[in-house]
Amino acid sequence: MASKPLGRLEPVNLRNYWQDEARDFTNWLAGDENLSLLSDALSMDLELEGVEVPVGPYKADIVARDVSSDTRVVIENQLEKTNHDHLGKVLTYASGLDATIMIWIAKEFSEEHRRAFDFINEQASPNLQCYGIEIELWKIGESSPAPQFKIVSRPNEYTSEIKTDLS
Repeated sequence: MASKPLGRLEPVNLRNYWQDEARDFTNWLAGDENLSLLSDALSMDLELEGVEVPVGPYKADIVARDVSSDTRVVIENQLEKTNHDHLGKVLTYASGLDATIMIWIAKEFSEEHRRAFDFINEQASPNLQCYGIEIELWKIGESSPAPQFKIVSRPNEYTSEIKTDLS
């Protein structure tokens, strides 16, 4: 019996699809269908509150609400490897908007920035939660690219339960 042919997954350069982080990627991610993809990846129910939301003289990329926990969420994104600039932004926006969930989406997380989010989660969870997510685009042959969210840092549920039980 002859086997059926299978396609081969091929990575797509993020900048080939989204040239500009703010205009292209942020607006794409804020769309209902795409925010729903992120919601599914995080097991949340994210609802958009705003895009480019003022925080003093700065602007948060995306502000949402996790409907299931009635919690404000700040989403910072970048189409390159993580850097200190964006780490400072996500912390500034979360504190300025009283958001207790921070989501940082990037092409690639450096080990230092992943560890920074792990550290915050270890020390502050369940009151403050950080999610580090790498975004990838994939296609098969001539298909349209498909996004994939890869969680690289998240709150440790076991640690959060222990801290809650001790309170």
